[in-house]
Amino acid sequence: MEDLSQSTLIWLRMVRFVQNSNQLSNDHLRQFGLTVAQFEALAHIRNFEPITQSALAEGLTVSGGGISRMLARLETEGLISREQDWKTKHISLTDKGRELLERAFPSQLEQQSSLFDESLSEDEKVQLHALMKKLYDTSRKRGGSSRE
Repeated sequence: MEDLSQSTLIWLRMVRFVQNSNQLSNDHLRQFGLTVAQFEALAHIRNFEPITQSALAEGLTVSGGGISRMLARLETEGLISREQDWKTKHISLTDKGRELLERAFPSQLEQQSSLFDESLSEDEKVQLHALMKKLYDTSRKRGGSSRE
């Protein structure tokens, strides 16, 4: 660790934070029968429905095979519906999926916010947000990402 630059140490800390945060979210979302990936998919579908499978995969940065398996499971559980229009599948939430997301969403937001509320002052949160935005904008310029 002595040979690592400050930038590398920051990157490693961010990776570990995201891993821990995702684990905490998976533990929290288990009460709703969801994983973080499924929660994010349902939230993305709600925001852009009806959405195509390829647009959903791009929005979530998931491989085509990975998104197919996840959607098959969500469809089996009655949380989404897929309608085929020639070569394109359009995905929407079912009433059951919408109801589940309405219950899980505020709880998940509270769980995530509490991590920051426990650790950071309001000024630190503002500062961290500005720094993360700066890093994100730089990464978008390098990678040409269209994600927000």
